[in-house]
Amino acid sequence: MTATQTQVIDHSALTGLDLLWTQTKGNSHICVAILDGSVDQSHSCFNGANLTRLPTLVSDRAGTGLMSSHGTHISSVIFGQHSSSVPGIAPASRGLIIPVFSDSRRRALSQIDLARAINQGVEAGAHVINISGGELSQSGEADPILANAVQSCNQNNVLIVAAAGNDGCKCLHVPAALNSVLAVGAMNAQGLPFDFSNWGETYQTQGILAPGENILGAQPGGGTATKSGTSFATPIVSGIVALLLSIQLQRGEKPDPHAVRDALLNSALPCPPETIPESDRCLVGRLNIPGAHALIAQGGKTVVSEEKSAIQPSEANSLNESGAETLLASETNPTPDSPTVGVQAAAVATTSESSPPTTLNSENTMTDMSSNGVAPSITPSSIQPAGDCDCAGGQVTASAVPGSATHSLIYALGVLGYDFGTEARRDSFKQLMPAVRSDTYELPGTESLPDGVFLVPANPYDARQMKNYLESNISEAKSLIWTLNLELTPIYAIEPQGPFALHIYGYLRDFLGGQILAKEEPEYIERISIPGFSTGRTVTLFSGQVVPVIEVTNTRGMYGWTINHLIEDLLKETHEEDRIENIRYSLNNFLQRIYYDLRNLGQTSQERALNFAATNVFQYSQGLVEVLRNQRQPGTGTNTAQSETMQLDSINVEKSPFCRMDSDCWDVKLKFFDPENKDRAKKVMRFTIDVSDSMPVTLGEPRIWDVAY
Repeated sequence: MTATQTQVIDHSALTGLDLLWTQTKGNSHICVAILDGSVDQSHSCFNGANLTRLPTLVSDRAGTGLMSSHGTHISSVIFGQHSSSVPGIAPASRGLIIPVFSDSRRRALSQIDLARAINQGVEAGAHVINISGGELSQSGEADPILANAVQSCNQNNVLIVAAAGNDGCKCLHVPAALNSVLAVGAMNAQGLPFDFSNWGETYQTQGILAPGENILGAQPGGGTATKSGTSFATPIVSGIVALLLSIQLQRGEKPDPHAVRDALLNSALPCPPETIPESDRCLVGRLNIPGAHALIAQGGKTVVSEEKSAIQPSEANSLNESGAETLLASETNPTPDSPTVGVQAAAVATTSESSPPTTLNSENTMTDMSSNGVAPSITPSSIQPAGDCDCAGGQVTASAVPGSATHSLIYALGVLGYDFGTEARRDSFKQLMPAVRSDTYELPGTESLPDGVFLVPANPYDARQMKNYLESNISEAKSLIWTLNLELTPIYAIEPQGPFALHIYGYLRDFLGGQILAKEEPEYIERISIPGFSTGRTVTLFSGQVVPVIEVTNTRGMYGWTINHLIEDLLKETHEEDRIENIRYSLNNFLQRIYYDLRNLGQTSQERALNFAATNVFQYSQGLVEVLRNQRQPGTGTNTAQSETMQLDSINVEKSPFCRMDSDCWDVKLKFFDPENKDRAKKVMRFTIDVSDSMPVTLGEPRIWDVAY
């Protein structure tokens, strides 16, 4: 299982690829999104390539840094033109460059930002999303927002191809381990899995091995380089997917990325047990281009191979004295070139034990060959590029950072916050805001008044003081960076624009005032809804975090969730005094479940429909109470268990089959169950939401019916 050869791997010579190229070199109607570092599109290999860079949180242009090198290399493996020094796998396909890893910001970023980039790729029309990075995860579970973004890909028939990671263990990375993703591990020149390539349990059903040793690619500024790791195996698979989708188009079929995924998994070649005793290191198997092609040509119905039984870059490193590749394994050398989400890459490397290497014979089976080579070892990472065992030297970790499509619609729920951006701006507020009267303590610098009261200098971080200051100085609200937060994480900067900007600032001030009230207060605001448009611009907060800016041009759709008021209004619909407390409890649980379990970025059509349904469900208060109060139907036996109230089981968002012309309509289905009687029919409440405008709207009345499951 060691790397035994150091020659450049010509991925254009992959078995079966020449046959695909006789039929297609890609199609401009097939779109592959690259979520990686910035790409040097001026490189000669991209002359004639159909590439579009989208605005993201990474604003820096391609330079000579590690992440630009990573992104340029990954992109060239797919889109390099055949007349150039780097012939790509699907050069005629359309490419979306969505920079997520920055040369200048070397810290890991959140899964929320990765989800934002995935959503952006879906909205921009991607069929395939290449993520050569990931975050190490023991459970294989992700933040619900990232999981929702991946689920949205599945619902929209978009395939994520993601690196399995370079930790050299039976472990998982996200998003590679998430359901419906195609995970890619790396094998060497002899078709053997690299010791650094992860082989976690989930990969045994949704992962394949592809060449990942000494892959040739473009470098920023011109020239080429070879890199190794799961990062560079991943675009090989993404390119093959693009070719197979193009063949589907040629056959008059609708492109079906998940059918291609199935074909790749069903045709994968297993590793012979006499060569690889630990068969799980081979995942489902090795990439089999002819087998996958045959399945697609037959409509994906038959298996043709008789042999079938945080995100971070993963790069291999320099050569040792014996000529074998070795990965750098000390803190003085950076981690593999695979970006990570959420956690800074660890400076820990694992050293693989050497084992008898093998080579492929003429019958495409593996035979042993002697070698004194040392297997590469890889430094693990969180969401980082899954990158390069770079023969020229070090490895690098980075973080996934995404962005949103220019002027796309946003309808998001969260908690309001504000930020100063700089110390100077903060201090200017401190000087302008009036001192605060206090009779409880005296601090140095305070002014004592005759009545024994002290004047304490203003604290601009005190939301109460800020709200009071803005009451008489609303124009100062424009000097703040207003943020919408999920938990404690800012996800958007809110920028009022247009003729109603002053009114919008007034709403923000009032929302802030409602949030600082005690929870038992009737006017307490738990969260707010914000409709707006993404601008493609970003702003840097005082902490250094970069967040996208959304414009808000109207107060329509801006709501404060005064939950106490909402619940009391709903309770007016029932006259069963003895059940009011139970219904109040269920309503509160319902609202909390919608916000915490289903929180999202309000970016995709589905997310906007869900958020508006959650905000607007109370216009149908009678129907909601009818569902929750769990009234026994006539004729029901008295011995049947029945709880006091129904509970929310699930919320599903589906494209509505009925919609107006030029609209974007979605059905939101709320399913409720009886927690004390599992055999009782569940109730479904359905809304149809049109999200084609900045202010979504419900169509018709809600429908309520019983289902047996």
